[in-house]
Amino acid sequence: MDDQGLVTLGSAFSVAATIDRLVGAVEAAGLLVFARIDHGQGAADVGAELRPTQLLVFGHSRGGTPLMQERQTAGIDLPLKALAWEDQDGDVWLTYNSGAWVSERHGLGEQSSTAVAAIDAALAKLAAVATSEG
Repeated sequence: MDDQGLVTLGSAFSVAATIDRLVGAVEAAGLLVFARIDHGQGAADVGAELRPTQLLVFGHSRGGTPLMQERQTAGIDLPLKALAWEDQDGDVWLTYNSGAWVSERHGLGEQSSTAVAAIDAALAKLAAVATSEG
């Protein structure tokens, strides 16, 4: 599913397990994990309820720098992020911004096209590892 640049995949795992699997795939690919944010725990800390929701922030300078060299505002969407979340039916999803959407949002051109294609391919591969049993 693609909604205003968001790519969402169903996950066969819990939110925590989906993010754990994504961390493993990210690290195996030689990328860096910058942060793991548990929004559900943050809500609980202030006495609010939120279904399980976790965000992973990850990437590598070799992937994002070409985008920022062309248009520094691309840095607002970098490093990459993926959100695992549970819906009202108990289904788990993984959502991320497509590289093509980031490119369109910031008006990137041919200079960044190779990097954008690589980002999209990497995100699709990482998301598949995180969400599927195969």
